[in-house]
Amino acid sequence: MKPKALLTTIPSDAHNWNLIYIQLLMEENGAEVINLGACTAYEEIESACLQVLPDFIVVSTVNGHGFIEGRELIMRIREIPQMKNIPVYLGGKLSTDQAESDKYALELEAAGYTRVYCENKDEKAFVAELRKFAGKGKESFKPGIL
Repeated sequence: MKPKALLTTIPSDAHNWNLIYIQLLMEENGAEVINLGACTAYEEIESACLQVLPDFIVVSTVNGHGFIEGRELIMRIREIPQMKNIPVYLGGKLSTDQAESDKYALELEAAGYTRVYCENKDEKAFVAELRKFAGKGKESFKPGIL
């Protein structure tokens, strides 16, 4: 059985291309993906968490507000009892000031994200995480649609 993944973005992020790319990458690496689309309200994400009961959650953002809204989102997700120990990943543009991204990534991980991938870094590491969920272990990197 494929692991279920909930894919979303932050409420202010209207970009769809990142979600489509990540969905394809996740599916190609063994996940069943429920894509909530762009500009998803916190309440919709919370509701989907309870309805889907995903094996993991991926938040993708490209508008530069990932740090601010991502922090609020992880606090809300972690308040849901069933989501306390579910892996949650955030990737993308965390700030309009790229120099702060690494610092923000650490703060977001301290706030409750399992791992934060900023500014298109570490795609191989993210794919390795996906493959663990799919039970594929250390097979070679599958680059998706790059």
